Amino acid sequence: MLEGLNLPSNFFLGLSIILLVATILAYLIRLLKQPLIPAYVLAGILIGPFGLGIIQETELIRTMAEIGIAFLLFTVGLEIDIKRLKDIGWISSIGAFIQVAFIFFITYLIFINLGFANMNSVYLGLIAAFSSTMVVLKLLSDKNELDTLHGRLILGFLLVQDVIVILVLSFLGGIGNFTISLFGINILRGIGLLFLTWLSAKFILPYLFRISARSDELLFLSSISVCFVFAWIAYFFGFSIAIGAFLAGLSLTNLPYHFDISGKITPLKNFFAILFFVSLGMELYFNNFLVLLIPLIILLFIVLFAKPLIVMILSSILGYKKRTSFLTAISLGQISEFSLILASFGMTMGHVSNDVLTLTVLLAIITITLTSYIIQFDNRIYNVFRNFINFFESISLSDREKEHFPENIKKEIIIFGAHRMGHIFVNAFAKAEKNFLVVDFNPGIIKNLIANKIPCVYGDLANHEILKRLNIEAAKMVISTVPNYEDSLFLIKYAKQINPKIILILTANQIGEAIHLYETGADYVILPHILTGNMMINNIKRLMKHKSDIHELRKEHMKMLKKDRVY
Repeated sequence: MLEGLNLPSNFFLGLSIILLVATILAYLIRLLKQPLIPAYVLAGILIGPFGLGIIQETELIRTMAEIGIAFLLFTVGLEIDIKRLKDIGWISSIGAFIQVAFIFFITYLIFINLGFANMNSVYLGLIAAFSSTMVVLKLLSDKNELDTLHGRLILGFLLVQDVIVILVLSFLGGIGNFTISLFGINILRGIGLLFLTWLSAKFILPYLFRISARSDELLFLSSISVCFVFAWIAYFFGFSIAIGAFLAGLSLTNLPYHFDISGKITPLKNFFAILFFVSLGMELYFNNFLVLLIPLIILLFIVLFAKPLIVMILSSILGYKKRTSFLTAISLGQISEFSLILASFGMTMGHVSNDVLTLTVLLAIITITLTSYIIQFDNRIYNVFRNFINFFESISLSDREKEHFPENIKKEIIIFGAHRMGHIFVNAFAKAEKNFLVVDFNPGIIKNLIANKIPCVYGDLANHEILKRLNIEAAKMVISTVPNYEDSLFLIKYAKQINPKIILILTANQIGEAIHLYETGADYVILPHILTGNMMINNIKRLMKHKSDIHELRKEHMKMLKKDRVY
């Protein structure tokens, strides 16, 4: 990949300019409380050839951006637990295959009728069909929504799409001299790469990392090495290095050290992610923009509206409620980082014209930027449209939602969130035999609660329908351990309006947020870091008086941790 690439003497100066401009714009956008991805793209446009022209040598930036994609997909692979998909795996497979096929064919037919060449139309169909694993999972992870039902459904769609991309790249690589035998060989290569990943994860890597885990530095170095080794193996098999990096992450995800690995890789991932998004802006050219305007508008309509609509319909038919289907659908309204790889691959192979690459870059910039806003404000968007999408629940063939509410709920206490701090309240109320109900959006936590005979339902604090069905007007107290500021404001407004006497105990991460929640109507706001600090001070005072209490304190803590491990 780096063969023949000369390092310009002013590269480090150029890199410093990139980071400086990106930092300034990111700071300004953060002051406006907006997502950071648009700042990076804008930085690339500003300093690139189309803007001020400060950075002219973009080849090395593109190379580093490709490495950035590899690192991002490596960390995505680290965060994916395939076992979490067992309940929705076949649903995601069916939905993703139908969605990819439909978007591909409709895009192909539109552009072939607009006079585009056959291969250009084929590539544009593929480019529009796939969504971004890297961007979507990063945004969902930032919002702590990977374990929600719609998060798992999104993850299933994206994983199946990534498998399809591997097969597509395999097919396109031999399209010039296509034969059935060559296609079969490429399929076998893909299977071989997956088998090698499984073999390494099962027998080789656990032994190696048992040794390297003894040193933080060696653990970091080993992780990077695995990423690059898998990237080169994938390249040897004829696939993208990004696919190899993704498989490297998957091979490490079941190791007991994968959280440590992810934490150590994160700063490096963030650095290269910035370069990736900046490089998108630098790739922007408008030499023949007027000629490409109509095709671009058509592609934007397909990606931003047609693709989410297909996902919405499929999710609804397969048994998901309108909110889950809607949040899943709007989160997939962008093109993939693999779409950029496809366009670049097509140019290298001589399959497509430069117009396809330009359209792909423009499409990536616009849709990825919009996605950062859509996912951040997905609940607000849903609340705007929720009364207009009731039709989708009527086309469902079954009910796969886990929010099976009993009729006429009458609970004195309602707890939102049973993970981490929430389980402390759950255990305390269960022990005191209080009349309470737990609401959580993690299907795995709900299963554990049911197994422990804790009254619970699947649901989300920000879901207006859930709050209506909880019969909050009959409750005496609501406790939310979800530290989402906007969700807490939404809960205050809803609960205090229908039940002014209800006691609201909420959670916040920042002191300023806590003060505003108090001013808005919260009765008590939990600040975990302050609460933990006060608890530790009390324990330390206890130990200073009676040093022998350390063993009793340790025993109590261990007992609590073992009991609460299921959450």
